Amino acid sequence: MPPTPRLRSIDVLRGLVMVLMAIDHVRVYSGQPAGGPTAGIFFTRWVTHFCAPAFAFFAGTSAFLYGRRLGHTGALARALVTRGLVLVVLELTVIRVAWTFNLDFAHYLLAGVIWMLGVCMVLLAALVWLPMTAVAVFGLSVIFAQNLAGLVAQTLPEWAARFLYFGGVFTLGADGPAVAVLYSIVPWIGVMAAGYAFGAIMVREPDQRDRICLRIGLAATALFLVVGGISVLMQPAGPDAPPALFRLLNQQKYPASQLFLLMTLGPTIALLPQAERARGVVGDVLAVFGRVPLFYYLLHIPLIHAAALVVSLAREGRVNPWLFGNHPMMPPPVPNGYRWSLPLLYLVFAIVVAILYVACRWFAQWKARRQAASHVKELSSAGPQPRTAQQL
Repeated sequence: MPPTPRLRSIDVLRGLVMVLMAIDHVRVYSGQPAGGPTAGIFFTRWVTHFCAPAFAFFAGTSAFLYGRRLGHTGALARALVTRGLVLVVLELTVIRVAWTFNLDFAHYLLAGVIWMLGVCMVLLAALVWLPMTAVAVFGLSVIFAQNLAGLVAQTLPEWAARFLYFGGVFTLGADGPAVAVLYSIVPWIGVMAAGYAFGAIMVREPDQRDRICLRIGLAATALFLVVGGISVLMQPAGPDAPPALFRLLNQQKYPASQLFLLMTLGPTIALLPQAERARGVVGDVLAVFGRVPLFYYLLHIPLIHAAALVVSLAREGRVNPWLFGNHPMMPPPVPNGYRWSLPLLYLVFAIVVAILYVACRWFAQWKARRQAASHVKELSSAGPQPRTAQQL
């Protein structure tokens, strides 16, 4: 099929969730809890819930669009396997060191979002051979019937059960390292498969594409509000329970529940038509981030971690040893007096994003120049093209 031009809407929305992701990762080193009793702490965490679902979903959509450019299913499958394995290696090495700034691999390994994306890409390489309807049915079935995976996982060894569905920490062998599984395979392979099938919608005519995105996104959001609202009303709240809005929005992320995915993917899909028309400074900045997602990810964690060292030195006159613990899943307890205020958290976040923009803009421009040069080289090597009758 003819190749599809790069879709600005995906770049803009992917860039937006990447910026939101930086808030959560600054929070990790600030010592603030993941959610809390006050609105400021709660929503600092809640807005970042959109990141992982958007990453997995749009990774599937991007795979579909890349497959159209390649024009060959086998080439797409090989590319997915190669890229997926590279992501797994990066998670277990480079990203692991960036999170901790320590080399204690014998006691701590992390299977985070990049690991999950890599494994799901390898699995998607098998799914792309199926008819598009089958891929869509598989993806939605895994999302909505994910609890069946939990039943299966209960019959498996602990390591397999945690990788498949439950997540959490287990010890690899009798004397092996602790492996912290932040993102399990299910339901995320379903999200990526659904995103791959969604690619068939993104290549339709713009008006039709926008209508379908709005219908899917608003329907998913409405379903979340109805089912989630009924759940909140039917569960009695204790005297110390948080407000009803907090209980509605505080859906299970590990593993990601059906309501969590409806809550996050619904608005994300509904915003695609607006993202396609996003222009001006904000739209351009987000599009830059969205065009170089892996470069952004590999850079933002060590940059945030280094910024936390600077803040600690400025506040305490020393670099707190806590910052070299096993973040983000197994850090030691937050030292007394270390925790940042929310204004400081957001100030560091803003500075980090500004630095990331400069670096990502340079990399995006370098990448574009390299691709253009490669295209010119291909045309030159092909030799003179035959003249058409009109040219003659």
